[in-house]
Amino acid sequence: MTAELIVEKKKLENPPLTIHYLGDRVLRQPAKRVAKVDQNIRKLAEQMLQTMYSADGIGLAAPQVGINKQMIVVDCEPNNQDNQPLVLINPEIKSFGSTPCDGQEGCLSIPGVYLDVTRPDEIEVAYKDQNGRPRTLKANGLLSRVIQHEIDHLKGVMFVDRVQNGLALTEELNKHGFSPQAVKPIK
Repeated sequence: MTAELIVEKKKLENPPLTIHYLGDRVLRQPAKRVAKVDQNIRKLAEQMLQTMYSADGIGLAAPQVGINKQMIVVDCEPNNQDNQPLVLINPEIKSFGSTPCDGQEGCLSIPGVYLDVTRPDEIEVAYKDQNGRPRTLKANGLLSRVIQHEIDHLKGVMFVDRVQNGLALTEELNKHGFSPQAVKPIK
């Protein structure tokens, strides 16, 4: 039996889940592997997508909604009804491309803050889909960046930890009411 997730791509007045913000401890805890993909996990994926669309996001990790599970949802084309969102359970990057690429990132857990981050342009990721089937996906460009960003959340890492320009980072965080002390720079 295959269960496709049917989630309307629209903003809900009351999304089912609450997004946690930079400074919240839940965002810094490594997520646990999902042992079994069942109806509860599919329901969580649905709720995560509804919450992501309601917040105008293109990616969301379970820790961002206070759920300590290795699960992310991604939709780089939220305005395209025909584009199916991705649900990646226990995602693991198997290989990185050799070309580093700078790109602006934002995060639903740090609203209003957008800064440049350097990441490999291409990845290959292994994961289970919402039906528990093993999959691999080669991604580049925006999709690659979003998947890397969301997988970082599963390790307790946030995009601001990867920002090289400390001055711009501090300025942006202060401007939007976030503490620069909440950043844990990656060396």
